[in-house]
Amino acid sequence: MSDEASALPADLDIGDVQAALIDWYEADHRDFPWRRTDDAYEILVSEVMSQQTQLGRVVEAWEEFLDQWPTTADLAAADRADVVSFWTNHRLGYNNRAKYLHEAARQVEADYDGEFPQTPDELSELMGVGPYTANAVASFAFNNGDAVVDTNVKRVLHRAFDVPDDDSAFEVAAAEMMPEGKSRVWNNAIMELGGVACEKTPSCDEAGCPWRTWCHAYETGDFTAPDVPTQPSFEGSRRQMRGRVVRILGEYDELKLDTLGPRVRVDYGGDHGREWLFELVSDLESDGLVAVDEREENVFVSLAR
Repeated sequence: MSDEASALPADLDIGDVQAALIDWYEADHRDFPWRRTDDAYEILVSEVMSQQTQLGRVVEAWEEFLDQWPTTADLAAADRADVVSFWTNHRLGYNNRAKYLHEAARQVEADYDGEFPQTPDELSELMGVGPYTANAVASFAFNNGDAVVDTNVKRVLHRAFDVPDDDSAFEVAAAEMMPEGKSRVWNNAIMELGGVACEKTPSCDEAGCPWRTWCHAYETGDFTAPDVPTQPSFEGSRRQMRGRVVRILGEYDELKLDTLGPRVRVDYGGDHGREWLFELVSDLESDGLVAVDEREENVFVSLAR
């Protein structure tokens, strides 16, 4: 725990608060399949897929992904283009995540003899695994994580205990709240609270929030919360166009740039013509997702192998 002063109310009985939340979570919670496993690989896949993707859509993709590549060894041996195509076809967001997940599997096999590292710091050494994901895998696979501090948790702590809208205050409060040695159940429980009871529009009574007894917002009626970043529009975005390029190339060995263009945009040309598309595929090439071959006065594009 940090040496900083507590961000929680001085008279708060943390033991009662902890017990109330854990009891509420264990009595009834959303039954996602990755909550039924402590396999680090399966949990990592779920965490990477869940980034900015609706959980309902992740379930089917997660199950199909593990059917196709059930272990890190299977994923490490896979053709990266196949993994990226799977990602694109299931609309799982940024294709870089597929590339990083594939590379992380290779690291586990090559550097750790197929056995996942177990601490947040070690897990952060895997490609594409940031502090949040590393802590989630350590928590849910090994019960060895720190307190999760994401947007949902900040909202819960701010409303329930009037924790100031300050990152360091949230980290201190979250660490104080988590029972020692219970990161698996605690982090699941507090994220569940933020996901079903203390959403942007709260449903305190309907969801039977276990913290109503102590909740500052419930008492005062002031349910303001820290600002939540807005997701930029996907339709027509560069991210959407990148996904289209990868998805289309998954159907062909290679395509000329000018043959690819109209398949990516029906309005191909002008500001969104050859120069725009070349820049787009060059970025994808830098990310290791496609190969660009300039030959015979033409540009050919294919998925990276």
